[in-house]
Amino acid sequence: MLDSSANRCFVCGPGNNIGLKVRFQLDDENICHAEWTSSAEYVGYEGVTHGGIIFCLLDDVMANLLFLRGEICVTAKADVRFHEPLGLDEKIKLRGNLVKRRGKLAIIEGSAVRDSDDALIASSTAHFVVQPVTEIANRS
Repeated sequence: MLDSSANRCFVCGPGNNIGLKVRFQLDDENICHAEWTSSAEYVGYEGVTHGGIIFCLLDDVMANLLFLRGEICVTAKADVRFHEPLGLDEKIKLRGNLVKRRGKLAIIEGSAVRDSDDALIASSTAHFVVQPVTEIANRS
């Protein structure tokens, strides 16, 4: 695990008491994945998970693809599409896939798929600006 201020990240930080505590893993250098189960704390409309929570998860599965490779990135632009509602107490599979990398720009696609029926819940394509962790550490 990289030692960084991301330890308090709302989505993946183990040091955030109210966070989602998602554990991301790399399949290879170009794919990141995780699982998460919704609950009543994350409701939007009655019985439906809030879309902002779903987008937070997508943003993090995409960003963690780079973070787990030793790079820090920030989201520069993101498009999200919601395909199906996610009920409460439903598990989703998250996936981030590197589409293109050129210099400090990375384009990554993310998806959230319901575990019980493989329905696509939401998808996103985002542009990230990347800096090596060593550059961030040298600023301190």
